[in-house]
Amino acid sequence: MTSGLIENYVAAMVLSAVGDTLGYYNRKWEFLRDGQEIHRQVAQKGGLGNISIAGWKVSDDTVMHLATAEALVAAGKHPSFPELYSLIAKHYKDCMDDMDGRAPGSTCIQNALGLQPDQPDGWRIPFNKNEGGCGAAMRSMCIGLRFCHPEQLDSLIQVSIESGRMTHHHPTGYLGSLASALFTAYAVNRKPPHEWGKGLMEVLPQAKVYIQKSGYFVKENLKHWSYFEEQWKKYLESRGISDGVSVPTFPTVYGVKERDDVYVSLSYSGWGGSSGHDAPMIAYDGILGAGNSWTELAHRAFFHGGDSDSTAAIAACWWGAMYGFKGVNVALYRELEYRERLEKIAKALYEVSQPEG
Repeated sequence: MTSGLIENYVAAMVLSAVGDTLGYYNRKWEFLRDGQEIHRQVAQKGGLGNISIAGWKVSDDTVMHLATAEALVAAGKHPSFPELYSLIAKHYKDCMDDMDGRAPGSTCIQNALGLQPDQPDGWRIPFNKNEGGCGAAMRSMCIGLRFCHPEQLDSLIQVSIESGRMTHHHPTGYLGSLASALFTAYAVNRKPPHEWGKGLMEVLPQAKVYIQKSGYFVKENLKHWSYFEEQWKKYLESRGISDGVSVPTFPTVYGVKERDDVYVSLSYSGWGGSSGHDAPMIAYDGILGAGNSWTELAHRAFFHGGDSDSTAAIAACWWGAMYGFKGVNVALYRELEYRERLEKIAKALYEVSQPEG
């Protein structure tokens, strides 16, 4: 890796927050279930290139993504996993003080506030069959920036799972965390996106082995394991990319309404992107369809009738890791909330990710 990648790290963190901000639009667009109406409102503002986000807040997604990143940096280059997990838990608990006007999910609030980072294993919570939401997937991308090297895959798997199940102790929830982190590492390493899905399917058995070895609510986790894997298998088949070689195929007509319908069909309960499996899936669908076009990515992954800020935060992070700020108008992120903090932590993540010597 070269110093040229620093910009990609900065773009990954900054653009993730930009995507989140746009998808959220101070609650207006995250909870608007009509993608066509969102696109009409974007057009009324002069299109993506003319939107000003001054006064627009980042949502809980970016606040928790920052918490993950700042904990990873605070832990340094060679932390023990228990030390790292305690730091992550502390940052998750503390960031709950910054949720005013950011629409945090009830699962994240309740479980983060219940963490006891100063206690041994105080970062662990029991299994819960109702914790398959996207709250873990929306905040884990930076784990793939920290553990980006192929030889660090085991660390990426463990940290994404354990940080994920601090609030979402259900495979559908924490495997979403794994997917978001894994695809970020793929993006940094220039792995072609049509290969990512097959890569995830190959990593899932390793994740299952880790769950079994961890010895914590193993039976319950394995009982609920298959949903995530089956949904992803079905999605990859629908795009014709299960082999990791073929280029993706999309429906002949795949406009705003058609995408909304597909996103609903991918969902667990009718709100596309609100679960751990489909938030990274919709983000991935956007990446596959947009190529290197930031505007097309926004149209597909930011502006839709589902949980748009979460899919946007994830997709924009991957896109930035691949393409930097290419084609993104600086005016779009000049007024971004927490911009300096995001830039600073991105550079620190780059430094801590590099091998010594």
